[in-house]
Amino acid sequence: MSPSNLLSVTGLHKSFGENQVLKGIDFTVHAGEVVALIGPSGSGKTTALRCLNGLEVPQAGTVAFNGGPEVSFSAKTTAKQAQVLRRRSAMVFQGHHLFPHLTVLQNVTVGPLEVQKRERGEVMEQAAKLLERVGLSAKADAYPNSLSGGQQQRVGIVRALMLKPDLLLFDEPTSALDPELVGEVLVVIKELAQEGWSMVLVTHELAFARDVADTVVFMDGGVVVETGPAAKVLGAPSNPRTQGFVQRLLHPF
Repeated sequence: MSPSNLLSVTGLHKSFGENQVLKGIDFTVHAGEVVALIGPSGSGKTTALRCLNGLEVPQAGTVAFNGGPEVSFSAKTTAKQAQVLRRRSAMVFQGHHLFPHLTVLQNVTVGPLEVQKRERGEVMEQAAKLLERVGLSAKADAYPNSLSGGQQQRVGIVRALMLKPDLLLFDEPTSALDPELVGEVLVVIKELAQEGWSMVLVTHELAFARDVADTVVFMDGGVVVETGPAAKVLGAPSNPRTQGFVQRLLHPF
């Protein structure tokens, strides 16, 4: 692995029963890079993302972080063995996944306190700074059901940042939001990208991917069809399948 590589993904294969979702996926994430996974529904991009932190367990392939862990998957790999990948990454889900019985502050601190066993004072100070950063200081004692979808998603981003991950994973973070709430979440993600956070982002927001991503990976049918700089893949793709997809989403009329 090159010293600049944060993550290397090699030969991922994943099937659900007879449905082969990933058919040998390869890509690399460099330190400080934003990689956008794009493609039609059913292309395997969300499954690929979930394999990066052990939420899905492939039947074959390797996910390797620079400096470890490295997981070489086989049919015998267990979910518990794959969980070691979560030491280096944190996921922001499309559906928020907040604990409804916990306040905003409790939602973002439970992981650092109960799982990472970090010092309470340091965790609370970090939480206060991050909630202020995303404009939610006043909501620290609120419960998720009193928040808008955009606010809940910003809490989800803070929860991921609280774990101090090396890699942030975003699974279509705006797909469950009303259109008027999308912008407030995309602003936060763009700011994180500008600060140099390493990210893998699954999104259908191609204009946003063009603006924020360094590299775009276009997937279709469980394989990587085309990968390269965002300006190239989204501006002048070379593969006809990529061309058709980009044309439909970026230039529908």
